[in-house]
Amino acid sequence: MTNRHHPLAALALAAVLLSGCAANAGTGTQNTPAPPSSASAGGTGPAGGGHAGGHGQDAPSPDATTAVGPSAASLMVCGDQPMDTLTSILKLDAKPHTINNWANSTFTCTYHLEEGSLTISVQEAADQAAALEYFEVEQAVTRDAKPIEGLANLGFPAYETADGSAVFQKDSFVLHVDASELPATLGPENITRNALAYQLSTTILACWIEHP
Repeated sequence: MTNRHHPLAALALAAVLLSGCAANAGTGTQNTPAPPSSASAGGTGPAGGGHAGGHGQDAPSPDATTAVGPSAASLMVCGDQPMDTLTSILKLDAKPHTINNWANSTFTCTYHLEEGSLTISVQEAADQAAALEYFEVEQAVTRDAKPIEGLANLGFPAYETADGSAVFQKDSFVLHVDASELPATLGPENITRNALAYQLSTTILACWIEHP
């Protein structure tokens, strides 16, 4: 996934920056984020677990943050902008049900679709260096990880997997959009799960750029 995403990236950034981004989670049905787990931060991928073709479970987690809950940036993954993007792309009649969780410095939002679950997670690190180190280890241990290069990565370290994941690192965050539980194509326009993961990633990154 390289040059073919240039138009998608530009459109996603332009649309979100023009409409504005909410700094907090949106109005979808959500669980109240749990406090950080008292257990030591385990070695799971950004989505909180490995899967066939996805992230391994042996990568170290970055240093835990001192926050008692997820940051405003993390909450955006369960907010209005990705929800509206998802609803628009798939031409849904209603916004999907979501649940979220906060544990081991990772905020996870799961969107329940008829075809399966879409999971978006943010691993929060102590600083940018720790986040980049975590990202690089995850990329190294993830099977079939392919870098997203050129304009398509919006200037951030990024990679994708063939089964529908897109992972970006920005500042002290590692964003993981995991569509691997969805069919290979979905929606009336038969969008691929990889393209869906990418478009949702750029929507969230645009919000993060506007609200650093």
